[in-house]
Amino acid sequence: MNQNLKYFLFVIPAIAYIGVFAFFPSGEAVYYSFLNSQGQFTLSNYKELFYFNIGGTIINTIIVVSLALFLELLLGLGIAAVLTWEFRGKKAFSTLVIVPMGVATVVAAIAFSFIFQTSGGYANSFLKLIDLPTFNWYANKYISLLTVAISDSWKNTPIVALILLSGMLSIPRDLYNAAALDGAGPIRRFFYITLPNLKKFIAIALIIRGVSEFNIFALPLILIGYHPSILTTLAYDLYSTSTIYLSSAAAVILLAFISVFIAINIKLGGGNK
Repeated sequence: MNQNLKYFLFVIPAIAYIGVFAFFPSGEAVYYSFLNSQGQFTLSNYKELFYFNIGGTIINTIIVVSLALFLELLLGLGIAAVLTWEFRGKKAFSTLVIVPMGVATVVAAIAFSFIFQTSGGYANSFLKLIDLPTFNWYANKYISLLTVAISDSWKNTPIVALILLSGMLSIPRDLYNAAALDGAGPIRRFFYITLPNLKKFIAIALIIRGVSEFNIFALPLILIGYHPSILTTLAYDLYSTSTIYLSSAAAVILLAFISVFIAINIKLGGGNK
């Protein structure tokens, strides 16, 4: 009993930190989301969100999350597959792959704002170099959201790649050797051996990144501003516009929490079937 008490005492600072800096602000946001300007409990704050196109904002958030997760999973699989090979310069390649994780989000956002500039941006300069027409990366809502997803996936793909790499390295090589002897090519080995054995690792990567994707803020704010809005930028827009929208901003935050919990529940529930 004394030993267990000692372990518990070591954990208390971590519990206090999480409670003060995570659970308390979250609970306060939920509380304020049900208060009006007179301090009375009401649901009018949630009705008011329809005037700020909350439906379109939720759709925009889902689009960004889906595109970013797709790109991160696709690139992560490719990078992890390359890192399973032995080749000259593997250490240098591994270092380059991990570099985006150390770049601050604001710095990455500013860098990509230079890349996707409609006039003189690096992306359009490259298109000119290979004799392709230039492109307006902010021509409409969907292209703007794609720009955000591409920028976000560059920074976070290394996390997915490392998770998938650990999964690939855990697959016995005997399975690949046996499949090769039976005449299975690289593509069939990938779909019938690699992917089935990576299901749990893919689920872990998608859950970790999916939760984080709902929290992206600085990157879309710098790249596209408040329009098209996602949940985090809408909440900040309402909060910074006037104090009368403080409760509405808290309601948006609560909806973001609910969206994350629903996504996790769907994923975990589907994985248990």
